Amino acid sequence: MRSIKLRKVGNSFGFTIPKELIEKYNLKEGEELHVIEMSEGFTLTPFDPEFENWASAFEKTNKKFKNTLRELSK
Repeated sequence: MRSIKLRKVGNSFGFTIPKELIEKYNLKEGEELHVIEMSEGFTLTPFDPEFENWASAFEKTNKKFKNTLRELSK
């Protein structure tokens, strides 16, 4: 587990992400991170949870209608 300090940035707070995590998750300057709130705190992630829900729904549909989609693509 890593610890970071919050710093005052104008009327907000900011923090620095360690270089190892930037490299591990291939983060770039200006990239959007998503905050997922939970009862015990929050998670910060570069992965869009809305896209994950969409991809999961697509996968279910794709499996169910595999042959139909194949025929439509012809």
